[in-house]
This record gives sequence, structure tokens and C-alpha cells, in this order.
Amino acid sequence: MNFILLVLSTAIAIPPVPIEKIGLCPTNYQPSGDYCMPRSNAKFAIIKIGLCPTNYSSSSNYCLAEQNAKRAIPKNGMCPSGYTTSGNYCLELG
Repeated sequence: MNFILLVLSTAIAIPPVPIEKIGLCPTNYQPSGDYCMPRSNAKFAIIKIGLCPTNYSSSSNYCLAEQNAKRAIPKNGMCPSGYTTSGNYCLELG
């Protein structure tokens, strides 16, 4: 008998977390006090500083992670080990 092994590749999404509320909350987030809380279908969001980093889209004052996005943090000087520069952000490698 011949067996065929199928390997399915799925992108691991960055889980959304509550974020500081600056103006309107991004798409699929709801206001809660001074924060925006993610709904069940929310994407990982970061506060927008200039242009959004690679694989992020703009939503109000935030950038939302799209498919294949890497975790982004605001850039403050040089990016830490394991990150690369993308505009005003550092993107996680790998």
C-alpha cells in the first residue's frame, strides 16, 4: 500500500490583547474605560506611529495585523535582538 502524507500549513495568528484607547477603537474592538477590548474576531492591534509596519493595515489610530504579520513593537533607538526595523516599528523575526 502507498500512503500519502499531507501537511497543512496554517499561519499562527498573533492573539489580540486589550490596548490603550486613543480616539475611536480599531475595527472589532469595543471601548471599555480607557481601553479597547478585542471582540472574538479581532486582529492583533498596535498604536499607529506614522505608517503601519509591514503586513499591518490602518484602522483609526491603530495598525491591525494581517495574515503573515509578525509581532510589532514601537521602535525606540535600535531594535532588540530577534527583531528587524519596519518604519517606526521593530518586527519580530521568524
